[in-house]
Amino acid sequence: MTDSDHSSGNNVGDTDDSLTVREMIEQAGEESVFRNRNLVEPDTIIDRDRIVGRDDQLRTVVSNLRKVLNENRPPNLLLYGPAGTGKSLIFDAVARQIRDISKNRGYEFGTLRINCQNLRSLDEAVYALVREAAHDLNEEIGVARHGVSTSTKYDRLYDLLDEGYDSVVFVLDEIDLLLGRRSSSSEPAYSDLIYQLSRASIESIDIQVSVAALTNDPEFMNNLDARAESSFNPRDIPFSDYDANQLQEILRNREDAFIQDALSEDVIPLTSAFAAQSHGDARKAIDLLRKAGDVANENGDLTVTENHVREAQEDVETDRSLKLVEGLTTQKKISLYATAAVAEFGKSGSTTASSRVAFPVYQFLTDVLDADGRTRETFNNYVREVGTYGQLDHERKSLGGKQGGGMYLMYEFKRDPGEIKKRLEQDERIADLSHHEDGLKRVIQAQKRNFAEN
Repeated sequence: MTDSDHSSGNNVGDTDDSLTVREMIEQAGEESVFRNRNLVEPDTIIDRDRIVGRDDQLRTVVSNLRKVLNENRPPNLLLYGPAGTGKSLIFDAVARQIRDISKNRGYEFGTLRINCQNLRSLDEAVYALVREAAHDLNEEIGVARHGVSTSTKYDRLYDLLDEGYDSVVFVLDEIDLLLGRRSSSSEPAYSDLIYQLSRASIESIDIQVSVAALTNDPEFMNNLDARAESSFNPRDIPFSDYDANQLQEILRNREDAFIQDALSEDVIPLTSAFAAQSHGDARKAIDLLRKAGDVANENGDLTVTENHVREAQEDVETDRSLKLVEGLTTQKKISLYATAAVAEFGKSGSTTASSRVAFPVYQFLTDVLDADGRTRETFNNYVREVGTYGQLDHERKSLGGKQGGGMYLMYEFKRDPGEIKKRLEQDERIADLSHHEDGLKRVIQAQKRNFAEN
């Protein structure tokens, strides 16, 4: 590379007709379908007090939490249902209003929320609660993260609660993911945590304490040990998937993200229908609407149409690792195609392919495509490289006394090899191989017989 290649940091990949990098950056976003793109980020909450499609759940949460307003302890709650169905949204919206009203009456009500997904042990969960309480009360944490016992952390937590609140609800989000155990024979960490917290107001502190557990698992209560189940004894609040009409109403609340008349009439109904059919998840529905807008921007269009939604949906449905397959060189695609074909057309349900069979199949395919052939070593290097994209694993094996001995590689696909073949066939050149399937099968069977792998 010469010095002239570095002469301008803005001219990477320039041709006479191309824009510089700076020009691309400066021009990007000059015209957009979005007025405020943040409004279609899934975690941006629009008008939290106006909950859509969850009237029954909203009434139930209000009915239970409003007991605080009479200075009574609210019951323990279990909110369960699929992701993106409003569990956190509804609980947080109601709790925020209850707290504001209570504060105006001189009664200190608080909620301490932790997400258990990234917590590996009971000790980490208790420390996270201490940290939340200290932050909420503007106090020092007052206990070390490491090097002190879990019981010491509980003591600090209870001291903070006694000092700062009249009533507290512990909100344990993704509670079923707190799986750490003290030993292989003890109960999951979530059982111990729920047991201790639900008994805190009886055994450890003077204020009123309740627990609200949020989970995607409808069988969660079956996994609690008997002590925790008896002590927790929650009111159940189930959340089902959103249907298309509910999702459509949710998306209507996000229309202000776009400039006036940027959404064609069919965009929100189609986005809602796709989301309802696939998952019933409001966050994913919002994400799909945003991606449709991004597709329109990338195409230079100022109106989001049904085609943009369909393209965005196709992108969502495509596994990320399969997208990487699209960018492989032709030789790597042929190598992967040959290996996937051996696995697909082998024994029923098989996901494995031997390099001893796959390489001759690769040679057959290069002849069909009139492409240059590579050596066996290069072929195997290509296929192993694809393994780094999460498509397959490989294991080195020995033929022993067969075929004069020697080593070979056994590839095992992590997904349906037929699905990988179809993805590769989207390349116009590779697509021609689909017309030679009968010949391909004959070659595979012949090679398998030759190497006695049936």
